[in-house]
Amino acid sequence: MLPVKSIPAFNDNYIWLIENSQQGCAVVDPGDAQPVLDYLAKHNLELEAILITHHHNDHIGGVAELVRQNPNVDVLGPLNEPIPTVTQTLQGGDQFELFGERFLVLDLEGHTSGHIGFVGDGKLFCGDVLFSGGCGRVFEGTMEQMWQSLDKLAKLPIETEVYCAHEYTLSNLAFALAVEPENPHLLAYRDEVIRLRGLERPTLPTTIELEKRINPFLRLEEVAVLKSVTNRTPANDPLSVFTALREWKNEF
Repeated sequence: MLPVKSIPAFNDNYIWLIENSQQGCAVVDPGDAQPVLDYLAKHNLELEAILITHHHNDHIGGVAELVRQNPNVDVLGPLNEPIPTVTQTLQGGDQFELFGERFLVLDLEGHTSGHIGFVGDGKLFCGDVLFSGGCGRVFEGTMEQMWQSLDKLAKLPIETEVYCAHEYTLSNLAFALAVEPENPHLLAYRDEVIRLRGLERPTLPTTIELEKRINPFLRLEEVAVLKSVTNRTPANDPLSVFTALREWKNEF
């Protein structure tokens, strides 16, 4: 299993750093170069690859400087997004090897039109699609695309570690509790998240198993979730329920 470290950036971003055993590493979604450069220097690591999930600046803003200082670095990113620094474009179904582990590329449209994710070594790097207790906003894609992307992630092995790109957990749980106020798993997790944040520790990674217990966007057929949106949609199919939840979260 490849070690993964979190590098905080901006107010609530995480740049994920994946290490190998020979002082090499890769980073995922480096929106800011300086925290990465500082970490590389402190731990004497060589940057070998940059993985990008989508084109928003808080995920790619540091790439150009990292490439300037590491001219041999490989930059892997989505085929269908305008990211000029990418050296290898990827789309769903593609595979690549990283430090001896095979990673599969997933198409995860919805947040943006060409968003992708990476799954391998028991880990999922999902950018701004799935968060602990929540999901990303639908900016460029459609509600149906976002629902399908989340459904795709929900079908991954439950032990998969989920490396989201933002520390949104506590605010997401406030909404999740509005949807399912009596969910015992959610109540226990809220207390643990409060403890972790009080210690200034990250709440990530999460797991698919945990998210299926506490995340309303992965619980669209649960009775309590259906009941919570009865005044927002006359339909109870998963897409209608997801749309009602996402619109509710937008105004929450």
